[in-house]
Amino acid sequence: MKEPEYINLLERFSEWLRLLNFEPSTIKYAPRKVNEFLSWLESKQINKISTVNQPIITEYFNYLQTRQNQRKGGKLSKNYLRTHLTALRKLARYLRETSQSSFEVEIKLPGTSRTNLTVFNRVEIQALYKACANDIFGIRDRAMLAVYYGCGLRRTEGISLDVDDILFNKKLLYVRKGKNYKERYVPITETIKEDLQNYVTIARPSLIKTPSKALFLSQRGNRIGSNGMAERFQHLKEKAEINKEAGLHTLRHSIATHLLQSGMELNQIKRFLGHSSLESTQIYTHIRYEESE
Repeated sequence: MKEPEYINLLERFSEWLRLLNFEPSTIKYAPRKVNEFLSWLESKQINKISTVNQPIITEYFNYLQTRQNQRKGGKLSKNYLRTHLTALRKLARYLRETSQSSFEVEIKLPGTSRTNLTVFNRVEIQALYKACANDIFGIRDRAMLAVYYGCGLRRTEGISLDVDDILFNKKLLYVRKGKNYKERYVPITETIKEDLQNYVTIARPSLIKTPSKALFLSQRGNRIGSNGMAERFQHLKEKAEINKEAGLHTLRHSIATHLLQSGMELNQIKRFLGHSSLESTQIYTHIRYEESE
């Protein structure tokens, strides 16, 4: 990439991601995808970001869907296309929020419909709870389910929790590291409160090696990482004999769907999940009857 405007734009966009404290993976990979886009614009002799519009965005994604994977051969993966889409939407948001000429990113990728989300039914949720052992790791597993299913947290939100974020007397959970680092409070039921109290008072003290604020600790006494939490959930899923492909985020999809089935209003679910727009919450209206199908 040689165009000075694009070089400066990429630097400012990268700095904006850091200043807004986006997740490390976003800070690392979004500029790479934007760099590819800007380089493609240069190859088309489109040298001003202000001239980018929806037809150009559409042409770019048509190009990506026909481009060959340079490392593996064949077409680019759906995940690769999704990360490109996410990166360009963040670039468009950056341009809007810094009062620059922006563009719309209205792209629907084939085979990426979010209406096909995997959801656990209530019987499977019960099986996950029953699969929790009575030892310190089983108590931690119940706390994990309390946070990711009962409170509907995202993976990063859960592992970022500190002990002090649980306001037991107010029956609230303070989520300090939400998506795009938006803070919120999530109500906790008496059952969730009990599961978290058992973990904090019984299991967690046995895991502590050195003083730590972290809620979820690994066997070594450190804040458990994203992969460690995901692996523990897969272990629990196997014990529960649940064969569907699903991860921690499936618990979040599941509680949203179950709340909708129980009659909770979409706006309430939106606030509960920490969605910035109702559009993100409306996907659950398409899967609300999955349990009965």
